[in-house]
Amino acid sequence: MRDILPPESARWRRFVAEFADVVGPAGYGQVITPLLEDLGVFTRIGDATDVVTKEMYDFIDKGERHIALRPELTAGVCRAFAQHRPATPWKVWYAGSNFRYEKPQRGRYRQFDQVGIEVLGVDDPYLDVEVISLGWEFYRRLGLQQVTLLINSLGEPEDRARYVAALDTYFGAHIDALSEQSVETLARNPLRVLDSKRAQDAEVIAGAPQIADYLSTAAAEHFAAVLAGLERVGIAFTVDPLLVRGLDYYRRTTFEFRGDTLDSAQNALGGGGRYDGLVEDLGGPATAGIGFAIGVDRTLLACEDEGVFVAPPPVVQVFVVDTVGGLEALALTTELRSAGVSADRAYEGRSMKSQMKSADRSGASFAVIIGSDELAADQVVIRPMRGGGDQFSLPRAQTLGRLVQLCDESGSHTVSPNATKDRSSS
Repeated sequence: MRDILPPESARWRRFVAEFADVVGPAGYGQVITPLLEDLGVFTRIGDATDVVTKEMYDFIDKGERHIALRPELTAGVCRAFAQHRPATPWKVWYAGSNFRYEKPQRGRYRQFDQVGIEVLGVDDPYLDVEVISLGWEFYRRLGLQQVTLLINSLGEPEDRARYVAALDTYFGAHIDALSEQSVETLARNPLRVLDSKRAQDAEVIAGAPQIADYLSTAAAEHFAAVLAGLERVGIAFTVDPLLVRGLDYYRRTTFEFRGDTLDSAQNALGGGGRYDGLVEDLGGPATAGIGFAIGVDRTLLACEDEGVFVAPPPVVQVFVVDTVGGLEALALTTELRSAGVSADRAYEGRSMKSQMKSADRSGASFAVIIGSDELAADQVVIRPMRGGGDQFSLPRAQTLGRLVQLCDESGSHTVSPNATKDRSSS
């Protein structure tokens, strides 16, 4: 786990804001679920998955309840749906932290953030296309170009059961060629062996049966409709018969967004699929569901690789230099912030020279100087800091309105929703 410091933290806020701007117009509202849930919420992910068997942070609380820090968000959203029974289709988006006790790697931490969407109550292949399209559009909004969409179908539960049996037979016949880790995985769930990225397993996996040969007619038709929909909206994709994702609740459509600039073992930026039946497992009615989650860390790494969506510099618009005790700086910065202008100041009675250095480092477009002469004359000096002309004096009563105007003209001022009254009165 680690700390996110400014200015990187500002990029995280922008990341979530961009995501909300993409999915909000499609009818998705934000849902906020607890970090802690009853352990049973997450065991529905799958008893054979590493998330459940090895990676969850779970413990007994003071009320003798067995609870866990959430390792992912879909199960909690489905629990919320089962508990509150909102009208369908229920279209929601989320952003927040998850926790898994796994080996830290580049772009993978034990506390990690995701954004994502879920839709509950609709069984329509073109909804699958909508969900995938929103993820695709978000990557485009960030400026990413080197992202690949992989897609597959796991069929209905009966199809999947037949396929797992075939995998069990196949891998059992080649068990001597598998890695020790995959032999252990085979005993729990043969499907998970397909997730192996170990070189020793590659040849055996390449020859494994493919799920397409086990799909029912209904599942095959659903998948064909999804692929036709993606083609219709112009989204390129690759059908990957080995794509099974890491959680057991998926059925039918599964998909993954991969960053082509990242190492192949850690290139999954996000993904998701259908999980019809998960709400029912959590005590709700039989409900169709589909969604995806996008990892913040890896996606930002991909942005760095492509030189897009960079962290913004910590810039303020106005810096107040006060050499007469600091009270005037306190008053003026308060007024400016209320009017929607970002403003900062120095503290502890530092010298004019020191304060001007701070003003320069702040990136401010304008410095406002208040010394003893200015205080006596009830004036201020406004100094453009970025080659915007000569400094000039101004009556203190006119300072707020003039600074707002200057920031507007320089293109560096965005008026806050609460600033209208302040600006009109000045």
